[in-house]
Amino acid sequence: MQSVKAKYSTFVETFGDSPLIKVLDFFLTYRSFDYSKTQVAKETGISRVTIEKIWKDMIKKEIITKTREMGKAQMYKLNTEDSNVKVLMKMDFELSSAALEKEKH
Repeated sequence: MQSVKAKYSTFVETFGDSPLIKVLDFFLTYRSFDYSKTQVAKETGISRVTIEKIWKDMIKKEIITKTREMGKAQMYKLNTEDSNVKVLMKMDFELSSAALEKEKH
């Protein structure tokens, strides 16, 4: 049986599949909701230890922001009001649009 390689998003294909890029891609894709570190680690396939290494930096740079607490879990969401995040969202949209155009031709 042949293994099937998971198709990455255009964002990950463009910038590589480092943990930071995968987490950014996750938040860019699912920006309407908030998530715990555990949820993000599970959904991106990144270890909790690795998530811890980049999480504080993402908060410091205001890429993600804490929204609420659910029991012991702290929930975070993409900070769509931040000017750098707005650029990332636009870039993600433009990359996806360009990829769709390439597929048409």
